[in-house]
Amino acid sequence: MKIAGVDEVGVGCLAGPVISSAIIFNSSALDVVFKDSKKTTAKQRAHFVNYMKRNCFIAIGVASPKEVDDLNVLKATHLAMKRAIYNLPCQPEKILIDGIYVPEGLDNAEAIVKGDQHSQQIAAASIYAKHFRDTLMSALSLKYPHYHLEKNKGYPTKQHKEAINQFGLSNIHRKSFKI
Repeated sequence: MKIAGVDEVGVGCLAGPVISSAIIFNSSALDVVFKDSKKTTAKQRAHFVNYMKRNCFIAIGVASPKEVDDLNVLKATHLAMKRAIYNLPCQPEKILIDGIYVPEGLDNAEAIVKGDQHSQQIAAASIYAKHFRDTLMSALSLKYPHYHLEKNKGYPTKQHKEAINQFGLSNIHRKSFKI
């Protein structure tokens, strides 16, 4: 059975998109055990991502900062999740989503609280999404150096908030979020 794991990253950020990843394993028996992305280092995530690229079907879904502002963060997250699922090269028979809600319109989907601790597919999706978004935010830091995105990845750190107070919001910042 083709089971897709889906997870997102960037919900609590002040800048940048919400990124979702959907992953289907090519084989039921993989050589690694995936852990939640928050329990792995950047180096471990890069290693896992290289492995996944060879052994999984992977897709990314993005919800822009403008979509977060226009829709709200939950609806934008669900949009990114659906985009990731629809971008997969093959469609899953079952979808496991990290969280408490299933995005509207998804059949054969189940939400699992702390899913990255209970499902290898969701754990893998969390790793891939985090690696993808961290890489994106580091690249954006070259265009927006005042905000130190290479360090904070858009999260509301003290340094990031101070930069916003000094330089204002950029076009990748979420205008609807309170600073």
